[in-house]
Amino acid sequence: MHGMEEMLSLEIKKEIADRYFGFRKMIEDDSRLYNEQILLAYRQLENGVGFDLVRLYILLQREPLIREFFQVTGFRDPVFLDPYLLNSDSIRRRLFAGQPIHGFTRHMRFNNLFFDVYLRLQQGLEEYAGTMDRLVKEGQAIATEIATFERKNDMGSMMGFLRRLDSGDDTMPSELSPLRDTYMEEKLRLQAPNGAETLLPAFPLLPPLKTCKGKLTPLLAKAYAAQQEPEVRNFCR
Repeated sequence: MHGMEEMLSLEIKKEIADRYFGFRKMIEDDSRLYNEQILLAYRQLENGVGFDLVRLYILLQREPLIREFFQVTGFRDPVFLDPYLLNSDSIRRRLFAGQPIHGFTRHMRFNNLFFDVYLRLQQGLEEYAGTMDRLVKEGQAIATEIATFERKNDMGSMMGFLRRLDSGDDTMPSELSPLRDTYMEEKLRLQAPNGAETLLPAFPLLPPLKTCKGKLTPLLAKAYAAQQEPEVRNFCR
């Protein structure tokens, strides 16, 4: 009979462990995938937003004109506005290599290049905003999932139950048992991943080009006049 009770006790322990670590692994997999998506979102930001932002900055050339662009569009940039990027010939050549150019005059081609990049950037910002919104919701869902898991799998209660299975009665635990339970609970506690809103920069959307093109055109006239040979004018031949 004692052997039967011991076998039953082992089966119950195995069931508890399988359930606990099975659900735990699912949450850990969700958190790992979430963190991978954060990295992919940052690459999306660099490729779909950062490069085009720097292209606009190079076309505007001077920081006062870039600040004026911010005023016209209501945009702000916490990441990519770097004076080094404005003055690097190698970066300039690489960013504008293969960019489509169209227009009858060099000045017109310069303006069209700016507006083409603007429209592409507008789309990139919208896609990034959609990604951010999705990741924020996923992070909140994982945090809720972890809170529910911790509530339903109280480690202290589980350890006390397992000890009673071993002892075969409801005797009081030793003074060391609560300390061991607290240590185990802290050791196994799941940490919610950092939210996307704390890991990724937030960018506002650009207004539709048709609503601000009239104000951007005189700004571009000043930017074109500020370009020096051999500079961005050469890309608009």
